[in-house]
Amino acid sequence: MSSDDILTLRPPAADARILYGAAAPQFGDLRLPKSKGPHPVVMNIHGGFWRNKYGLAHAGHLCAALTAKGIATWNLEYRRVGDEGGSWPGTFEDILNGYRFLSELAKRYNLALHRAAVMGHSAGGQLALCLAGHDPSIKHAISLAGVVDLRRAWELHLSSNAVAEFLGGPPSQVSEHYKEADPLELPIPKASQWLVHGTDDDIVPVEFARTYEREKIKSREDVHLQEIPKAGHFDLIDPRSPAWPAVEKTVLTCVGK
Repeated sequence: MSSDDILTLRPPAADARILYGAAAPQFGDLRLPKSKGPHPVVMNIHGGFWRNKYGLAHAGHLCAALTAKGIATWNLEYRRVGDEGGSWPGTFEDILNGYRFLSELAKRYNLALHRAAVMGHSAGGQLALCLAGHDPSIKHAISLAGVVDLRRAWELHLSSNAVAEFLGGPPSQVSEHYKEADPLELPIPKASQWLVHGTDDDIVPVEFARTYEREKIKSREDVHLQEIPKAGHFDLIDPRSPAWPAVEKTVLTCVGK
């Protein structure tokens, strides 16, 4: 079965949908393990090339799978291109505020913030690593098939120039936005960075992750890359796929399970 259908399958229900802001997209789905806490927690950032035609529902599958392993998951929605206030920097402001809201959730739901990680798929991978570059409190950031080189994404015109829509133009016009948003250009000295990427990804080429690892090693940052042979773009977020155990192992390592 192709993992493309993960985008349309109905996910398991969340335990709670919680607002972290006043705008309609500023909410998250919280899933809690049945075991007694305090629980490690992963904040997940869905992909979709930063556009509002894609929402968080499909990421509910991977969040439910991680919660079944004893990890609380905070599956974040946020303003995207097409939403009022979406694109850069509004999108990133939501990611930052959604992460900071974890401290409130920790009080209510007995979460262990010292065992937290942020994770994102595709465009969400860029946002997760970008968050780690701007907030030094983050200890672990995980990118699944991430768009982790925004200038290269522009050069390849990925998804009909999605990065230019997100950042407001090409690098020649808004170079400051690329410097602020591109995890490849941001120093990330505090967080361990984990990249998982399929070798058969035809949406975000695996070369993005290889370039990222190479450049971050030069900067002496803590970076780890795992390539999954024959895996495509959506295999990494499908708990039914052969690629999933590698993703799960990475998350469990980050939160100390």
